[in-house]
Amino acid sequence: MLKSYYRLPRRQIGYLRFILESYDGLAFVRTLDNRQALVEIAYPASRREDAQGLLAALAEECSMTAVAPPSASEYPPL
Repeated sequence: MLKSYYRLPRRQIGYLRFILESYDGLAFVRTLDNRQALVEIAYPASRREDAQGLLAALAEECSMTAVAPPSASEYPPL
């Protein structure tokens, strides 16, 4: 799985989750920090092009900003 990290307005987290889940298996979202509205989005390497296209559109729509991966000591991987 490939992973991307984003910050977005807190009120958009539910919407983002709803949209990604509607694409059944394309990408999965995990909220790492609800106060900072930091999310991790994981997607299969085989679906990279589709997932990155959707994430680019959602970044504009939801005011998401890509951020560097957080340290593993702060947010342990699943």
